[in-house]
Amino acid sequence: MGKKNAISIAADIAGKTMTLETGKLAALADGSVVLRQGNMMLLATVVSTKEAKEGQSFFPLSVDYKENFAAAGRIPGSFHRREGRPSGHEILVCRLIDRVIRPMFPDTYLNETQIFVYLIATDKDQTPDAYAALAASAALMVSDIPFLTPISEVRIARIDGEFVINPVRTELEKADMNFMIGGTLDNIVMVEGEADECDEADLLEAIKIAHETIKVQCQMQLDLRAKLDPITTREVLVLDEDEDLKKEIDDLCTAGIDAVARSGSSKHERFVGFDAVKTKMKETLLEKYGEEFMEEKKDMISRYYKKVHKGTIREMVMSDKIRLDGRKPDEIRNIWCEIDYLPTTHGSAIFTRGETQSLTTVTLGSKLDEQMIDNAEELHFDRFYLHYNFTPFSTGEVKRPRGVSRREIGHGNLARRSLEQVFPEEYAYTVRIVSDILESNGSSSMATVCAGSLALMDAGVPIKEPVSGIAMGLISDGTRTVVLSDILGDEDHLGDMDFKLTGTKNGVCACQMDIKIDGLDYALLAEALEQAKAGRMHILGVMNDTIATSNEQLKPHAPRIERFEINSDKIGAVIGPGGKIIQQIQADTGTTITIEEKDGKGIVKISGVGGEGVEEAVATVKGIAMDPEVNTDYDAKVVKVMPYGAFVQFMPGKEGLLHVSEISWARIDKVEDVLKEGDDVKVRLVGIDSRTGKFKLSRKVLIPRPEKK
Repeated sequence: MGKKNAISIAADIAGKTMTLETGKLAALADGSVVLRQGNMMLLATVVSTKEAKEGQSFFPLSVDYKENFAAAGRIPGSFHRREGRPSGHEILVCRLIDRVIRPMFPDTYLNETQIFVYLIATDKDQTPDAYAALAASAALMVSDIPFLTPISEVRIARIDGEFVINPVRTELEKADMNFMIGGTLDNIVMVEGEADECDEADLLEAIKIAHETIKVQCQMQLDLRAKLDPITTREVLVLDEDEDLKKEIDDLCTAGIDAVARSGSSKHERFVGFDAVKTKMKETLLEKYGEEFMEEKKDMISRYYKKVHKGTIREMVMSDKIRLDGRKPDEIRNIWCEIDYLPTTHGSAIFTRGETQSLTTVTLGSKLDEQMIDNAEELHFDRFYLHYNFTPFSTGEVKRPRGVSRREIGHGNLARRSLEQVFPEEYAYTVRIVSDILESNGSSSMATVCAGSLALMDAGVPIKEPVSGIAMGLISDGTRTVVLSDILGDEDHLGDMDFKLTGTKNGVCACQMDIKIDGLDYALLAEALEQAKAGRMHILGVMNDTIATSNEQLKPHAPRIERFEINSDKIGAVIGPGGKIIQQIQADTGTTITIEEKDGKGIVKISGVGGEGVEEAVATVKGIAMDPEVNTDYDAKVVKVMPYGAFVQFMPGKEGLLHVSEISWARIDKVEDVLKEGDDVKVRLVGIDSRTGKFKLSRKVLIPRPEKK
């Protein structure tokens, strides 16, 4: 069997040539594509079962992204020396792909489908995450799997005031805006990213510019498909319909659903109320048609009820501007905050908005507490990280505790990148934030941002500005549109947009947007942004009533860290042979000491609980690293007494002779009469012998000279 003939297409994307190729690799998959940009290569494959499982009621789609260490010429640092479970970075890329891909499958396509995207070659300049969704979409487009329209994503960053599409890594380091935009030929579907307090109008402009490149990349996929032999797309399941049953369920449920929806009740009360309406409907149908009918039509009944439930609530919101909990469209739920709730943490805060609550803690650590991030492309250390935990009891459910979910990683990342924008650049501490969600009815990630900001200020971390977050929603029928502020969990499921926005009083820090309707108008998006800004400012006002600026002092039980520089040639002297000296200092003072060489200097950080040990360690290290200065006074200790004077240690590792003639202005017959071993004595360095390097010390120059008789 000869070499396979590949079919490829190339296009100019932002001044760089990108190619899509199919037919050479993974031919047994339903669809496979290799995307190449510079030396960076991604292999995307898709496989879907020929039929859906019997009784399947949802679309089982799984998306996986994997970075092979070999692609970067590296060997994994794990014990087994092989790629293991997906890293946090890989999971975040999976979510970026999934959120844009999933809405593009037909609603009735329920066949189990798997998408794999592999990084098989790296380029130090390229960022693979900006191309992963494009590769996945292209694999679907060359397959026979039903897929409504090609999608793509691009990264857009603002660098030195100019917007750049898919910038290289070195450019990205200078960006003050960094967003991933996903969409189709006609619509924007997803926005996610961060900014250094940018204006809402700048975010809107970035989305518009990015969409132009998305269109080019979508057309590129259509052109690649056109080069292949004609593809017959698989048939999509056509659901049976019973218009009479649909109308009957509508008549039985609409009034009851509307009454519960207008009651302004709590989440639990609404659940009970809606469940009662559904139960009564089923009992009525059972009495009328019998058990055999109910069993035969159970899926149809469930589908029609969901449609009536969703439609009734949406109509109420659009026609009367009334929401499930009785609020107006732009009204924020009741908020209460509290700081310093936990007595033993370095910082803590409770943020409660409606039925959503986050208990967040801040822990301060040293350089040794930095988090190691070992990805295929690089190994680095983070000194600021956030962990988000979604507890099952927060929604009143019973669930078996498992590992961290992809959702938790995604929500935590959004909160982290929001707070990172205000984190001080030069800060000696490593900071870990943990958000435990104790109640959840919408916007728990935004509650994490608010609670995290409060906890950081409570801990005394000097953030630039407080940060708040809000989740926006949208309900529209194409003619009538209502933008909702601070959405509930129900409104997220029933609505056409889930738009999370965080920021300070000065501008946007991060956002995450998923749009579920076609043709979102930019004017409408601008309206949503302005309404989100007003809500964000209201939340900031409530937070500022609790704490507006960071505490000046750390908690008494928080570690103290001193940071200073020493000459790089003194690092060895501080560490000592085999680490003997630095280990002894740490043992004697109860501190942790780290030394990092940077830009020709030794950066020393000393941390410990309580100030005395830290001060002692600082003095000891400085004493070893700093050169003695003539005409400087020192606190010394007598280490040995001789007939001609006393040897004293005036700096760590530095000793000199205090000659008998320099001890006092008066005549001394015996040194032992004045000084003993272990005595503390104040001395001045009056000179250093240029030939021998010996130190000349004097005590008497610090004593007033007696007048002559």
